[in-house]
Amino acid sequence: MSTTTITFNQLRKIKDSLPDGSIHTIAEELNLDVETVRNYFGGANYDRGKSVGIHLEQGPDGGIVELDDTTILEMAREILKGKKPQVQS
Repeated sequence: MSTTTITFNQLRKIKDSLPDGSIHTIAEELNLDVETVRNYFGGANYDRGKSVGIHLEQGPDGGIVELDDTTILEMAREILKGKKPQVQS
């Protein structure tokens, strides 16, 4: 587990580039609610999903997002590379 900083627009671009069903795949692999994974990518459904350690700061390009845990981001990037996501232990 590591932290990283990314712009909000970059994070949304990754989410929007994922093939259909990827959010569900990531949620299933990590045993998370689908809304929790959506919240990671900038969603705000806290009735069904949880906060997942993202911190937003206003700024250019949608602002800066600091991610406390990059597991979901890394899995999304693996999916975009055409690989099956691997859960890190």
